[in-house]
Order: sequence, then structure tokens, then C-alpha cells
Amino acid sequence: MHISAKADYAARALVELACDTGRPLTCEAIASSQEIPFRFLKSVVGDLRRAGLVRSQRGCEGGYWLGRPAAEITLLDVVRAVDGELITLRGEPLAALAYPGPADALPDVWREVEERAGALLAATTVAALVHRSRRPAPRPVAEPV
Repeated sequence: MHISAKADYAARALVELACDTGRPLTCEAIASSQEIPFRFLKSVVGDLRRAGLVRSQRGCEGGYWLGRPAAEITLLDVVRAVDGELITLRGEPLAALAYPGPADALPDVWREVEERAGALLAATTVAALVHRSRRPAPRPVAEPV
């Protein structure tokens, strides 16, 4: 199974945003803190914004905020926002996959792998990752109205 760099960077950016809800964070700050290439992160954050997982604020005090509470954002949401399908085979979704002859049971195994991975990712929220972090998070500050 392959976890894309986009999914990894997106999850790391969301965890970073969840750790400091008192102010918007710039892509530069997230990229620096998480050691992510800035240009790549800009593209990833664009996907997250389009999916509603982050929101942006323009201006000198601008940057990015979580689009909804960290407890409501799952890793499955993140993967789907940046990659689309969870698992594909040669770029195709597994739903219609079928093989002839003695390999006819194999697509069921691939779909089960996808189902189990999806269940784990759906059960893991950004808030849970922040909670599990070994790095102390700053005290939460109320978001502006």
C-alpha cells in the first residue's frame, strides 16, 4: 500500500493547525515547522481548502485555520481530499475490479484491505493525533468570531 506525500503533508499541516488555533498560520510557518517543501504544501493546502478542511484569511495577519473542529476531521477525509480514492489499482478504483479464473477471489482481498484501511483512517481524527503527540500543544485560544 502506498501513502502519498500529498496525504502525509496534508495530515501534518492539519495537525500543525490544530495545535495552534489562536491565530492563522502561514504556509511558510507550517512548511518550516513540519519540514515540508513550501511549493508542494501550497498545492496541498489548496486541495484542503477546496474540501473545506481549512479556511484562509488574507492580509498581513492572514494564513490558514482549520475549516472545522479537529475532532471532526478524520484521516480518511484528508486522504480523500488530496488523493480522491483511498486505494486504486493502476489508477482505477477497486469497486469494479474483476479477474478471470483462479484469481477471481483476489479483488475481494484488495477491497477488504481498502475497507479495513478506511475504517482505521475514519476512526482517527486530527484531534486524536494532537492528543497523542509527544510535543506539548499551546493552550487553545478562542477563534475570532
